[in-house]
Amino acid sequence: MTNTADLCNLALSHYRAGRLDVAESLYRAILALDESHAEAHHNLGIIDLQRDRLEPGLTHLRRALALAPEIGGYWLSLAEGLLMAQQPEEARSVIERARAIGLDTPDARALRQRLVTKKISNAPAPRAQATAIPLARQERVVALLQRGQLVEGETAARKLTKRYPSDAFGWRALGTLLFKRDDYQGALTMLQKALSIDPHHAECLNTLGNALNNLGRAREAIDCFNRALEIDPDYAAAHNSKGVALKDLNRMEEAIACYRRALALAPDLAEAHNNLGAAFKGVGRLDEALECHRQALAINPRYAEAYSNLGGALQGLGRLDESIAAYERSLQLNPKLIMAPSSQLFVLNYHPDKPAEEIYAAYRDFDRRYAEPHRASWRAHDNNRDPDRRLRVGYVSPDFRSHSARHFLEPLLEWHDRGEIEATAYAELASEDAVTARYRGYVDHWVATRGLSDEALAERIRADGIDILVDVAGHTANNRLSVFARRPAPISLSWMGYGYTTGLSAIDYFLTDDVMAPPGSENLFAERPWRIPVPSLAYRPAQGMGAVGALPALRRGFVTFGTLTRGIRINHRIIRVWSELLQRLPGARLLIDSQDFVTPEAQIAISKRFAAHGIDTRRLELGFHSPPWDVLRGMDIGLDCFPHNSGTTLIESLYMGVPFITLAERASVGRIGSMMLAGAGHAEWIADSEDDYIEKAVELASDLTRLVAIRAGLRGELEAGPWRDEVGFARRVEMAYREMWRRWCLGDQ
Repeated sequence: MTNTADLCNLALSHYRAGRLDVAESLYRAILALDESHAEAHHNLGIIDLQRDRLEPGLTHLRRALALAPEIGGYWLSLAEGLLMAQQPEEARSVIERARAIGLDTPDARALRQRLVTKKISNAPAPRAQATAIPLARQERVVALLQRGQLVEGETAARKLTKRYPSDAFGWRALGTLLFKRDDYQGALTMLQKALSIDPHHAECLNTLGNALNNLGRAREAIDCFNRALEIDPDYAAAHNSKGVALKDLNRMEEAIACYRRALALAPDLAEAHNNLGAAFKGVGRLDEALECHRQALAINPRYAEAYSNLGGALQGLGRLDESIAAYERSLQLNPKLIMAPSSQLFVLNYHPDKPAEEIYAAYRDFDRRYAEPHRASWRAHDNNRDPDRRLRVGYVSPDFRSHSARHFLEPLLEWHDRGEIEATAYAELASEDAVTARYRGYVDHWVATRGLSDEALAERIRADGIDILVDVAGHTANNRLSVFARRPAPISLSWMGYGYTTGLSAIDYFLTDDVMAPPGSENLFAERPWRIPVPSLAYRPAQGMGAVGALPALRRGFVTFGTLTRGIRINHRIIRVWSELLQRLPGARLLIDSQDFVTPEAQIAISKRFAAHGIDTRRLELGFHSPPWDVLRGMDIGLDCFPHNSGTTLIESLYMGVPFITLAERASVGRIGSMMLAGAGHAEWIADSEDDYIEKAVELASDLTRLVAIRAGLRGELEAGPWRDEVGFARRVEMAYREMWRRWCLGDQ
């Protein structure tokens, strides 16, 4: 065997097996064949150091670095060797030179930190002590981590913690490996142990902070990041991590500042570019978000999460086909990135040109790819089959907080008959707020799920003896549909949070009504539609909405149409219909107000789309105001979107005295507006075609006397009707739960 590459691989295998004599001989043979073989010099230098031959070891390491200065590990090895040789100043110089040429790895920062925070004594170097982990063993664990061999790495790290319990490296490595395996609670314990030995390790503090944040403990996480930055103010990864925690706390501007600082220190940190883009999207700066994700992908073209976030920015801009393609690319790169297919399905719901059957086929494909494989592990449930006993109902949601879902979920949870229902909230929260505190008071049990794996959460639900498990998220962000795929409860259903089927054959029912899911639409649901009287929701208004106010048209002299919808809903069909409506009513104005139109760029872009249909920009009022109560007071007539209707803003419009026109199309998401109007007793504002939509809007705008009467009476009608009957709604849902349960007790699956 004369090929040096083969010899090098053979030498490395002997080295890893602990046969240092054989490895050393092979490396010397390689150098006899090629004196300029950098890897052989490096590895021979490591062996020399392990055998306390410091000078020859340093000679080989210096030679390796001279031959291949682009390899960051060579700089690190030389600095470690210099520390062992009690030459800290030269070690510091090596690390600083490495940083100066851009080789600023976590290991280099850790070594630099040791030089800064620890005094180098004249005693033998730590690696020569019996209680310290040999460098070769450390490198083996690091190599396993870098290659993604997490199980093997965990096994090796556990052995190190047993043999060298006083060396922080083993605990730190084990904590990092557990973190990579998504075992955040396990990682927490190991990283805290490492820090009890070496409390000034910035990288360990950063990983600990990330574990805490993944467990929903964002404020504690920020404390860890701050401590890491006190040790190393130029630690770009810690600035980035702090930004993630701040974003989870909805402190967006602070998060953006952290990401910018990280990028000032490390311009090629793709993760920070990606996170900055996500933060920009969170504040409606979609064009900037798009650019950030593209920069992340320019640095790392195989960055699956960046493609997924790129899809999110594109969907906000209404570029749906591009968004779907970005999500698809994300899945090609990382099939385990479960939120990407959910996001893809989410976008499909809004597509203006795809038929309902084609969209539903994508949901069935999702089930086959991501949910059906869990069917083999389903287990029978031994819940007590007493049909009349108190039911244990679990609600799974990421929105037990100040989120629009509260207007519909709070009435149900607060008014559950505690004699009939024992409620448990499974809360997937990054942080809690005042609304969360209210939710805690509504339920009998509260389970924080952030950081729990799908398998662990499914087992927890089964252990809790849940009879009926309710999904309140669908394919929205941070859903736990993979838990439902494991079927942890005898009965499961989806309701409210998404508006359409989950696609999961593992979920039994979709709680709805005859308007949202008209008879004959069953073929568009994976679940069995379970219909209750219209509306299949109850509404609790937000505090501080204020009075309805007078009809704006009386004061202005023209009718103002309006919508509070997001940009994803405003498609080419909407632009055409709304433009024709404005042409039919030359004096009318159109108000579009949502976060997606907060920037001048977004306002210019949508103005151009209307201009293409002959609508002067001066007839458009564009922007974003929160809360939107004064905006609603400035609208005469609301315009719903299609084929995916708006949601909470529609019932808010009615409560503020603003009638709206809707078009009934696809089952469920295309009939949200119809359900709201039917429940309010105003089905006359439901159109059955685009032309009918325009005619109904023109007719309503042409009768100001009627609009005045509508405005004066709408809130009172809602208060007296089913929309505001919170207790009655809770009873109707409980009756549905009871009947589902009785069917299960009789063996109807």
